Amino acid sequence: MLSVPTLRHVVWNAGYHDAWEPRHDSRTMKLYGGIDLHSSNNVVVLSDEEDKVVYRRRLPNDTGVVLAELGAFRQDIEGLVVESTYNWYWLVDGLMDVGFSVHLANTAAIVQYEGLKYADDESDARWLAKLLRLGLLPEGYIYPRQERAVRDLLRRRSKLVQQHSANLQSIQNLLTRSRGCSLSANQVKRLTDDEVDRLLPDADVALAVKGNLAVMRTQAGVIELLEKRVKGRTKLHPTLCGRKSWRGHEGKGRPIDRGQLNGDPFLNGCWIARPDPFLLLFVNQAHWRPLWF
Repeated sequence: MLSVPTLRHVVWNAGYHDAWEPRHDSRTMKLYGGIDLHSSNNVVVLSDEEDKVVYRRRLPNDTGVVLAELGAFRQDIEGLVVESTYNWYWLVDGLMDVGFSVHLANTAAIVQYEGLKYADDESDARWLAKLLRLGLLPEGYIYPRQERAVRDLLRRRSKLVQQHSANLQSIQNLLTRSRGCSLSANQVKRLTDDEVDRLLPDADVALAVKGNLAVMRTQAGVIELLEKRVKGRTKLHPTLCGRKSWRGHEGKGRPIDRGQLNGDPFLNGCWIARPDPFLLLFVNQAHWRPLWF
């Protein structure tokens, strides 16, 4: 039996959707879904066990619309694959909240089939569904919702540290070009405006250095603020508590022996550095999570 298109289908077909397609009411087939996610819309493809597409739509990035469209197939869907793009949080959360089995695709590890004649959003979504059906999907880690904010703070800190270092190096380069020698990082951080004027008689070059110093000090203040916030929200991960690999050197900068990580699905292929609690724990060289949260 075929379902009749509703008014909602007609409305959306006039905008984001392709032409309306019939839906099967049979509940015996297994479906696998791939979602090619963009900044303002997403392409959803559902295919069966024989790789036949039974549903395809371009939808707006609206949780209600996506769930309404997939609702008719909910009993048949074995799993849904979402691309690990910068904006996957809202979609993965919405799908998991209503009980869908969701997989986050590690797009960096996925190689599109070279024999494809066409490559577009629909073929990308279809390929994700096929990889899931074949059990070949390279998956990313779906970070727990309650922990993401801390991870995002750590990411922001990491970016600010990089920018802070870039400003520091810029000052050192300016000093070297103008004076033939530079200053150490600590000496640069302690520079006052009067000292800059004394070191650099050229007012324009001195102003450039002062500008870098002002940005550096602002960044340092924000970095310190983020660190205080994260330290108040974090603790040693239970997986690492009591591990013999620490060998009684907690807090003394001794790293975990990599040989101790083999066989641990959480730690395998990772490295950990102490004592900085803001260094990240890398997983399989593609995904990472903070050591502390």
